[in-house]
Amino acid sequence: MEVFESFSRIDTADLGRRLGLEAFPGEVLALMGDLGVGKTVFTKGFAEGLGIGETVNSPTFTIMQSYHSGRLPLHHFDVYRIGDPEEMDEIGYEDCFYGDGVSLVEWADIIEDLLPPDVVLVRIEKDLERGLDYRRITIERKGQDR
Repeated sequence: MEVFESFSRIDTADLGRRLGLEAFPGEVLALMGDLGVGKTVFTKGFAEGLGIGETVNSPTFTIMQSYHSGRLPLHHFDVYRIGDPEEMDEIGYEDCFYGDGVSLVEWADIIEDLLPPDVVLVRIEKDLERGLDYRRITIERKGQDR
């Protein structure tokens, strides 16, 4: 488990960018944290690390958006509005999770049972005593020997 401190949106995006540079096919990152902690900021940085030049926004209403302009495809999920994890079957999540791209899932705790055993858990937490922009980001690689 690794713990990072972010003091700004730039720090959060930079951490995402670093992980994007190291990303490999089939990797799934599960982003967890309250509303407004920086899950999408992290994802935008991650996309930059993959070399994606397109604008990345949270797919809150479409649930999933794919980007193919980087060195690996990026499948960005926002499952906040999923009422039943079975709805993920309709989206074809397995093709994304077990394909040749990378998947980032915002609000991943909602579909926890569908996540692969080697998921990368990314927890982003605020600590208002440390400042409005402070974030503690914990990264835990499940079932990976990296």
